[in-house]
Amino acid sequence: MGDVSDRIGRPTDNGQIGIIDPDCRLIGLHLYDGLFKVIPFDNKGQLKEAFNIRLEELQVLDIKFLYGCVRPTIVVLYQDNKDARHVKTYEVALKEKDFVEGPWSQNNLDNGAGLLIPVPAPLGGVIIIGEETIVYCNANSTFKAIPIKQSITRAYGRVDPDGSRYLLGDNAGILHLLVLTQERERVTGLKIEHLGETSVASSISYLDNGVVYVGSRFGDSQLVKLNLQPDATGSFVEILERYVNLGPIVDFCVVDLDRQGQGQVVTCSGAFKDGSIRVVRNGIGINEQASVELQGIKGLWSLKSSFSDLYDMYLVVSFISETRFLAMNMEDELEEIEIEGFDAQIQTLFCQNAINDMLIQVTANSVRLVSCTSRELVDQWNAPEGFSVNVASANASQVLLATGGGHLVYLEIRDAKLVEVKHAQLEHEISCVDLNPVGENPQYSSLAAIGMWTDISVSIFSLPDLELIRKENLGGEIVPRSVLMCTLEGISYLLCALGDGHLFSFLLNASTGELTDRKKVSLGTQPISLRTFSSKGTTHVFASSDRPTVIYSSNKKLLYSNVNLKEVNHMCPFNTAAFPDSLAIAKEGELSIGTIDDIQKLHIRTIPLNEQARRICHQEQSRTLAFCSFKYTQNSMEESEAHFIRLMDHQTFEFLSTHPLDQYECGCSMISCSFSDDNNFYYCVGTAYVLPEENEPTKGRILVFAVEDGRLQLIVEKETKGAVYSLNAFNGKLLAAINQKIQLYKWMTREDGSHELQSECGHHGHILALYTQTRGDFIVVGDLMKSISLLVYKHEESAIEELARDYNANWMTAVEMIDDDIYVGAENSYNLFTVRKNSDAATDEERGRLEVVGEYHLGEFVNRFRHGSLVMRLPDSEMGQIPTVIFGTINGVIGIIASLPHDHYVFLEKLQTTLVKFIKGVGSLSHEQWRSFHNDKKTSEARNFLDGDLIESFLDLNRSKMEEVAKAMAVPVEELSKRVEELMRLH
Repeated sequence: MGDVSDRIGRPTDNGQIGIIDPDCRLIGLHLYDGLFKVIPFDNKGQLKEAFNIRLEELQVLDIKFLYGCVRPTIVVLYQDNKDARHVKTYEVALKEKDFVEGPWSQNNLDNGAGLLIPVPAPLGGVIIIGEETIVYCNANSTFKAIPIKQSITRAYGRVDPDGSRYLLGDNAGILHLLVLTQERERVTGLKIEHLGETSVASSISYLDNGVVYVGSRFGDSQLVKLNLQPDATGSFVEILERYVNLGPIVDFCVVDLDRQGQGQVVTCSGAFKDGSIRVVRNGIGINEQASVELQGIKGLWSLKSSFSDLYDMYLVVSFISETRFLAMNMEDELEEIEIEGFDAQIQTLFCQNAINDMLIQVTANSVRLVSCTSRELVDQWNAPEGFSVNVASANASQVLLATGGGHLVYLEIRDAKLVEVKHAQLEHEISCVDLNPVGENPQYSSLAAIGMWTDISVSIFSLPDLELIRKENLGGEIVPRSVLMCTLEGISYLLCALGDGHLFSFLLNASTGELTDRKKVSLGTQPISLRTFSSKGTTHVFASSDRPTVIYSSNKKLLYSNVNLKEVNHMCPFNTAAFPDSLAIAKEGELSIGTIDDIQKLHIRTIPLNEQARRICHQEQSRTLAFCSFKYTQNSMEESEAHFIRLMDHQTFEFLSTHPLDQYECGCSMISCSFSDDNNFYYCVGTAYVLPEENEPTKGRILVFAVEDGRLQLIVEKETKGAVYSLNAFNGKLLAAINQKIQLYKWMTREDGSHELQSECGHHGHILALYTQTRGDFIVVGDLMKSISLLVYKHEESAIEELARDYNANWMTAVEMIDDDIYVGAENSYNLFTVRKNSDAATDEERGRLEVVGEYHLGEFVNRFRHGSLVMRLPDSEMGQIPTVIFGTINGVIGIIASLPHDHYVFLEKLQTTLVKFIKGVGSLSHEQWRSFHNDKKTSEARNFLDGDLIESFLDLNRSKMEEVAKAMAVPVEELSKRVEELMRLH
């Protein structure tokens, strides 16, 4: 452990380089221009004192260690002050702490040379990858070169241990194979072959057997297979798996596409050809395959045509006074059928496949046992005179019923007969029962779970003797409506759902019936019914209610993910040959069959663009999304960029319309807004003309589009004297940030009915006003270098004036107004900070200063903040009232900043301080140090920010560690878990 930063030195422009000597004698680091830092190893593998060696070459492009050298030898690729590129070698003399001129060098390489690949012994030497040539050279003056089609190679991966073959990935996502031909351990030539297309590679790792991992910063990473024979398109590359990467998120918007009060984030992701629009939502989607209108469904069960069948055949749909049976026909359609032995004139309470190819139907007055093959009644148990069955549960060999007055009846299926084994009278009415097997035997349960009215409890009874093992009082006044015993990831649980949408979970000992680790969560506001289902061979639980939820286990921990459906009354698994792993779902007035997305917290949909999107905006009124994008094309003669504004449908994501921009013109900002005295909504786009000879754009445009019949119609265009970096709707007018000026435009109607933008007033005094946010008459500006300033628009004078500013030098990357007085900013040293308006300060000077109140090192480059939330806000929880801001970063991180009430903050800050003592970060780095605000000018401790990820890791601790933390906090473990789980509800 140590710090390798130096007090002086200019950080390198070409990025930090860290390399390890192949014989593990030292680590080399190139962090500052003109310095090479050496960290030697001793013979036990421990690191010794680091030292710097001066490096004459200031513009270093790449450094690598050479193989098979007696002394550690580096090869340096550098550019001189005439822009020519050369390679030099140096031996590292550890005793003298200096360089010795190396055995060879090579001058005047390809002008695009940018990557060195050291070749292992016995061949040795180095491959230099350029934009137009690839060169191999070594100490024996071997020099081999081949021309290549112009490209920039970003990554390489060695295929063979002896270094005779390498995979190269370029910036167009093309994968090549480079082969060194050799005779008697000497390189005789180079060959290069085109393999096919992958994501734009940032790293390439050859695994084995022709399988390669392509890691990408610009798109999804991939696992690919290299085939011996090309496919129909001539490609040798076959993609086996994709690993989602949202980075770089250049821009995003938060929309509620399903109108359910739940935000979805629509991002501009990826770069170059891997650019895409991603729709990120919290929860699990159901993809509807078929649906039928049916009113008043009271229950759903699926049955197989025989016990050993793989697939379900029948769907039993229960209504208040009848039961209907549906089956899949030869055309894979559901049609109504009869099951003769079942009673269709009454509501069904439970249905189940039973052993010996039997079917069970439980109704209010009987339990019927029916043969699968003949569908005829084989045996029947009738409810006693004056009693009726209220609730029932069954598995393959057992049936449990409650018949009013606290009576509990237990039946077993033996030799195609229903045998009443035990009857018990309990002290209270029974509200729900469950017999789902959790032990070794999947056909038989030795435990029964029973929920009670009156004393509001859940109990575990043993079978077959119906002895009480454990009773758990739930407290409150709401009755348990559904109980379920289930096993997820090898751990058994008892779940108990109440009539008000709360759910209790307990760890269940499958052999003793003991209940431990009681937890309570709120899933909705209506009664919940619980049912297990299987997806991709794993068991999960579906909780039907007004906010349907899937309960699943990950890393032996229960997780809850909401399902993107409005309200589900009943659900059952319906796994048919036509629709494998499907669910039958009863909603208000309809029955639908659908497949379920992968069970995970976040669901990501990708709309590939094959170009890079830079700005995105949603317009509810026209049901569209618009985005600015550019396509980079490269042919043999020249490279060119074409910029567009594109319109797509916000539900189907189909392209509707495209408006090309002028040559050299690119989109910089985009909003949807309406103007005073005009009810129409418009897309406003700010552009800049980026001319090769200009340092800063001197010309741009504001384009105002209306969406008519799904097309973009240009209504108004206004020339500007610079790049329109930011646009905001502002009191029925348009506020633009143009280079160093803030400009306000009003919307004027000419006599002929056409419109124009007319300049009203402006404000100078910025270096480059890159980001603006508005609230009421206030404007917050994020400047290229001059941090955050606050402006106000004065209606009487029709002028914009500066009220206050932050006098620190921060290079801003994004700003947002959290509320009227607190503004959050992100800057290019990966920090976040908040400033406060001092409107009640005593002196003008204090009022003119934005006070920095919070500082925090995020470690991510933030491109955009937006108000919004990815989760449904539950009106009944206090967390539902907490405002949140979402941010998107270059690495593809979507994060949340939540503004906590003071008492919450104080409690969680104490928890964070306690947790730091128990949880060690990666590499045992100090948490305080990592989270300290740090840039070129200063370092200061984090304040008024909490690390939510650290706090939530409390739930990953084992029980004994949790108890230690709780003891240190002097708060019970349950209370701590509840507070942290509530915090997780924010995202």
